[in-house]
Amino acid sequence: MTRVMIVDDSNFMRSKLKSALEKAGYEVVAEASNGKDAIDLYVKHQPDIVTMDIVMPEQNGLYAIKKIVEFDNNARIIVITALGHEPMIRKALSYGALNFIIKPVEPEEVLEVIDGVLSE
Repeated sequence: MTRVMIVDDSNFMRSKLKSALEKAGYEVVAEASNGKDAIDLYVKHQPDIVTMDIVMPEQNGLYAIKKIVEFDNNARIIVITALGHEPMIRKALSYGALNFIIKPVEPEEVLEVIDGVLSE
């Protein structure tokens, strides 16, 4: 079973993603609401894939992507962020994120992107 970590400061977004992922047969092994917790939980759980918001309190997603990829250069990270954050998306991809989705997200789109990243 593919293990996923969801990182987003919105409880609603984490819940929506978790529900869609679990229905599709993924195992959500961790959830974080900021970049700092994301790094710690990645090290602890080493999920197969991560969905990462960028704009979050404490430490943002860009910092978390950079640190996670330093820890595991095979990390598979998909950025999920709001429209208007294109420069941050480019930076996230340069730090090692593999793909991105613009909010608001549809569960089918998330599953499609995750399947694509996992099959690469």
